[in-house]
Amino acid sequence: MSTVTDLARPGGPPPPDSGPGGRDGSAGDDRPVRQRRIGPTAAAEMGGSALAGLAVVWVAFSVSGVVGPFGFVVCWLMAFFSIYAILCWQRHGVLAMKDRLATLGVWVGALCALIPLVGVIGYVIIHGASVALDHFPHFFIADFSQYTATAPVTSVGAGAAIVGTIEQVGIATIITVPLGMLTATYLVDHRNTFSRVVSNVVDAMTGAPAIIAGLFVYLLWVVPNKLNGKSGFAAALALAVMMLPIVTRAAQEVIAIVPGSLREAALALGSPQWRSVLRVTLPTARVGLVTAVILGVARIAGETAPVLFVAGGNAHYNWNPFKGQQDDLPLRIYQMIFQAGGNAVRDAWGVSFVLVLVVLTLFLLARLIGASGPGRRLIPWHMLRRTSQGIDG
Repeated sequence: MSTVTDLARPGGPPPPDSGPGGRDGSAGDDRPVRQRRIGPTAAAEMGGSALAGLAVVWVAFSVSGVVGPFGFVVCWLMAFFSIYAILCWQRHGVLAMKDRLATLGVWVGALCALIPLVGVIGYVIIHGASVALDHFPHFFIADFSQYTATAPVTSVGAGAAIVGTIEQVGIATIITVPLGMLTATYLVDHRNTFSRVVSNVVDAMTGAPAIIAGLFVYLLWVVPNKLNGKSGFAAALALAVMMLPIVTRAAQEVIAIVPGSLREAALALGSPQWRSVLRVTLPTARVGLVTAVILGVARIAGETAPVLFVAGGNAHYNWNPFKGQQDDLPLRIYQMIFQAGGNAVRDAWGVSFVLVLVVLTLFLLARLIGASGPGRRLIPWHMLRRTSQGIDG
């Protein structure tokens, strides 16, 4: 968290970028600057304000007889912000008060968003880790072919569902990423009627329910092929329909902020537009594009409705996504929670834990791929050029 302090030093020089009267017309020595670390004074001010707000709210709730943890926390935050604002205003001025309140608000908002996420993941780990890690690695390699109503937890596993999830998400990503990047590049570089129509279609697809994608692929692919229509590839098509607008919109925003001077310099050097896009625009926005792919994978990795219509589920291993019904982690969880018996619910928690691990692994791999800066080359163009010259010679 950043803090703001005043540089009011007797006889000290004004900041380099301020004029005789500072930016706001006041003395240059009084202009606040931002520091990168929390000092002991700022920590004491925040801690004291938090304790004072807690005491005030506790007394008010005790006297009035009001109960409710959620209301208590909300009132405490309001009292904390109010006391802290008055304290900063009296000690550091209006500018420092605004800056500290904005910084504190950002941190509180981030914590409010992070706490439910950590709670959900922690709840899954508590209930599913003991099931998945019992007799490790049996649960990760076995399938559900030995499942019965009285079967113990150690007799089944999520191996077939892991294979199905990785293949379906992988095929959907292979289909979506090139289409999404090309569409995003076109929307950024062109402003015409067709681009506006495409942009509206992308927005409409973004808000479409997941079951619509499953019904679309079911009617277009499964019904004409009848019994042979349900497969992992059909599930990948449904997931790709859901992933495409997310990747396209996120990639469009990332590509749009690439400086236009880089593209103009590439074109001025005689590079064709496709090469400037491939070797200048996309490498510059590499980290943002990887984030767009991660958002798309996060959107489809836990979907159940599209897979339920077109994959069918399979208790046995099916390594071929193009033939036969295939299992999937979200689909397996959905099927197990409706089975009778406590062991089925425990199996569902174990599969949920495996799903969290698979998604986190995909995220880490994507981050490692996009970790290198734009100056580093994933494709050794100079080596390819030397090889082609040697062949021509």
